[in-house]
Amino acid sequence: MNITLNQTDSTNAQLKVVLEEADYAPKVDQQVKEYSKKAQIKGFRPGKVPAGLVKKMYGKSILVEEINKLLQAEISKYIKENDVKLLGEPLPEPNQADIDWDNQKEFEFTYAVGLLPEINLPLDKSVEGYSIEVDQKTIDEAYENIKRQFGKTVNPETSEEGDFISGELKQVDGEFQAKTLIPTNRVVEGKDKFVGVKEGDVIRFDIRKTFGDDNAALAHVTGLSKEVVADLNGEFEFTVDKINRTEAAELNQELFDKLFGKDEVKTEEEFDAKIRETIKENYERESDNLLYRNIIDTLVDNVNVELPTDFFKRWIKVTNEKITDEQIEENFDKYVRELKWSMIKNKVVEENELKVSNEEVVNSTKEKMLAQFNMPEIPEELVESMNNYANQYLQQDNGRNYINEYEQLLAEKVLAKLKEQMTVVEKTITAEDFKNMSFE
Repeated sequence: MNITLNQTDSTNAQLKVVLEEADYAPKVDQQVKEYSKKAQIKGFRPGKVPAGLVKKMYGKSILVEEINKLLQAEISKYIKENDVKLLGEPLPEPNQADIDWDNQKEFEFTYAVGLLPEINLPLDKSVEGYSIEVDQKTIDEAYENIKRQFGKTVNPETSEEGDFISGELKQVDGEFQAKTLIPTNRVVEGKDKFVGVKEGDVIRFDIRKTFGDDNAALAHVTGLSKEVVADLNGEFEFTVDKINRTEAAELNQELFDKLFGKDEVKTEEEFDAKIRETIKENYERESDNLLYRNIIDTLVDNVNVELPTDFFKRWIKVTNEKITDEQIEENFDKYVRELKWSMIKNKVVEENELKVSNEEVVNSTKEKMLAQFNMPEIPEELVESMNNYANQYLQQDNGRNYINEYEQLLAEKVLAKLKEQMTVVEKTITAEDFKNMSFE
């Protein structure tokens, strides 16, 4: 066997593999013997099928399969041993279709290869970060949301602003009719029509004016798609069936336990401190996410690298069968940015010897499961079940969930390392200003 890599220019190369009969024949013969043991052919007892017959019937498919396995293994070994930095994987050249599998003893395979050059990380660039001041308005909003979220639903006789009114909506000059729920806080014009009503009352209104010509609101109220409600207009009647109101939850031990676990918080003062701490942590996490986006954008924008463009487009097409050439061209800048970030990430991992342990993957998965079930910690009686559940989840889809979790944790370590290495210019802003910022 002979493998050679011939560089054609700074970013492209051709990989050639020459196989002689001695390279693959032993593996083919071994597979023929295995087939002979398992084959069930009429006229022969199981395990007694002659190797010659098996070779005649299945020889070509066995040969192709074994050579493909050998090529994959040897090419991967060559790339690893020679530290060849590739974009994607080698792509077979079209001339492979001319192989005479029935008569050839020696085979030559050629592959197009895209080469990735070394890059220099522009770590001298500064990035903008944010220190967020949590104001009283944000605290008050958090209290309102908590009281509403954990509140009790009641059905008063008369509606007030903020209530949800259920009933039947009917088009006056049309066929539309449906049971629905109208949130009074979505009403833009004529809100007084929906306040003070009781069961059996009929409200007449112009649907487009009432909801501010907002197709999203109209879709929510009618249950129709945004496309359909785009043509919906005119007078409607709504017959009130029931008033739904959420009474604010009380600040008591039951609420404290629901939010933070049994007896973690016992007084309103402790509750307030915990709420402020949680909000601060949430904003710090969001601030970090924005900082990490700024780091990625800054590095990607300032990394100058020559890429094998034609090979890259071909590789995208090969690995995404349904994609069109037009779609590749339209989104190519996005693909390039993703590739550059991947190169940056790999360099940071290599230079800093970053790793993710199996224990970290499992623990991170269990933490996410706890958050999903709104559990502050794993009860002792559920520890074994949670471990089994996490392991089953990570093994699903041929281990794809494990790989995704591993890659996410590794990316987090890369970004944390870059945050240490780059200059972060921190700007102090209020929580309100931070919420109003555009993250597009």
